[in-house]
Amino acid sequence: MHKLALFRLHLIVFLWGFTAILGKLIHANAQILVFYRMLFAAIFLFVFIRIYKKESIKVSKKIFFQLAAIGFAMALHWYCFFYSIKVSNVSIALSCLSLSTLFASILEPIIFKRKIDVSEVIMGVVIVACILLIFKTEFHYKEGIIYGVFCAIFGTIFSVFNGKMFGKTSSGNIIFYEIFSGWAILLVFYLINGQIFQMNEISYRDIALICLLASVFTAFPMLESVKLMKYISPFTLILTVNLEPVYGIILAFFIFGESEHMSYIFYVASGVMILAIIANALIKAKKQKNLN
Repeated sequence: MHKLALFRLHLIVFLWGFTAILGKLIHANAQILVFYRMLFAAIFLFVFIRIYKKESIKVSKKIFFQLAAIGFAMALHWYCFFYSIKVSNVSIALSCLSLSTLFASILEPIIFKRKIDVSEVIMGVVIVACILLIFKTEFHYKEGIIYGVFCAIFGTIFSVFNGKMFGKTSSGNIIFYEIFSGWAILLVFYLINGQIFQMNEISYRDIALICLLASVFTAFPMLESVKLMKYISPFTLILTVNLEPVYGIILAFFIFGESEHMSYIFYVASGVMILAIIANALIKAKKQKNLN
């Protein structure tokens, strides 16, 4: 069962890595892409939870508004991610995601009221140095890097506060209301500023790809990752999820060719960032083992 769980874990991380590939294949802009991704994912989750599983989706008003706030952070995270891809490329957007570890090392101790881990801070400094090196080397992608950094910030906010919600209602409800609320907030925003009419500027090809993105590459891996927590440790999950940029960058290199070919320094800096994250996870695991 453990080996099967590990296979399923690597499968969903691979699917997450492919999300960036679909983001580049879809011609619609980031606003339209995120709007329909959240809408379709919410529909798929509702059908699965309420109709297929016949589970209740009732939550208290307090929990609903908390999930709505987290869902808004999720929407901003996805928007910045796909916008970064549109104005630069997959490799830039994915490499910037590594900054999430640094932001988490600062935000998580504040939210969960624990001491700041020195090893996390050191690793964060290493990651920032690598990002600055990439920024200097790939300056022509500056807009993509800037949005990639914001993507990491909103992704950290989403992940940390999401961790506070687990246990307050079912995991399916948490995911459903976050995605649905994120979409609803975008809908209201576009209605107010008149951009809602731009949502019709999408081809049938893009709708098909976004449906694929929302179901196979969003709703399914999110639900599957929750189920896997019964069989694998949080450490294994975090360590494996760090492979997402690796999968995505390799796939982009072979699928898109020249547009994804980066400088030698970019690959060295990205490799150092990933190794730093993995090293930090191993250090944490050793500390936890010693405490037990």
